[in-house]
Amino acid sequence: MNHERTAPAAVLGMLVAIGLALGGYFVGRAVREIRGADRYVTVKGFAEREVAADLVVWPVVFNATGSDLILIQGKLEASAKKVGTFLEARGFSSEEYSISSPRVTDFEAQAYRGPERPANRYVAESTVTLRSGRVAPVKEAMQHSGELIKEGVALVRSYEQNTTYLYTKLDEIKPDMIAEATKDARRAAERFAVDSGSRVGAIRNAQQGYFNIEDRDPFSPEFKKVRVVTTVQYFLKD
Repeated sequence: MNHERTAPAAVLGMLVAIGLALGGYFVGRAVREIRGADRYVTVKGFAEREVAADLVVWPVVFNATGSDLILIQGKLEASAKKVGTFLEARGFSSEEYSISSPRVTDFEAQAYRGPERPANRYVAESTVTLRSGRVAPVKEAMQHSGELIKEGVALVRSYEQNTTYLYTKLDEIKPDMIAEATKDARRAAERFAVDSGSRVGAIRNAQQGYFNIEDRDPFSPEFKKVRVVTTVQYFLKD
């Protein structure tokens, strides 16, 4: 009787042992596969291009002084007209420039003024702003702006309003630059993989960086450098 009872128990024990062994094998295999999936490298790709500005904003700033606001306003209007004539003579249309309202400074109204009365109570400043996509002609006009002084226009060097060169066609070069940056990232991943004895697999994650546009150098702002950096994660395979 004892022998008959022991045999089924032994068989059951063997089955349990086999099941535990197989379970351990498959669990171990799954762990190895998960660890393999976690193997990846994070790299950065870089792309840069030099482009020419396609839009320029040129503020022509001038002023007039005096103690009679009506006369000052007349001087500003006359100067603005001369600036407009100057620009149109060089092929710019009236739609490409605008005239700002005058900004008046009253020296007698200032809280901190010297004991001496200024020769002119008021100084008024106005700006004709040219906005054009013809960069080269604008630069040429700037070089001849001294002609305005000969005509009595009191040009002012403004530290608040500077000539600005812009590049507005970023969308046209974005796809190619992103592709270049991604290829650069792939090359970096492949170099890492070779050093680690692995192979580069599929992309795990990718992040496009911001595009940065800045002057090529301080002396030629009409040329820009466009840069982008992408961050890409690649799976690594044995």
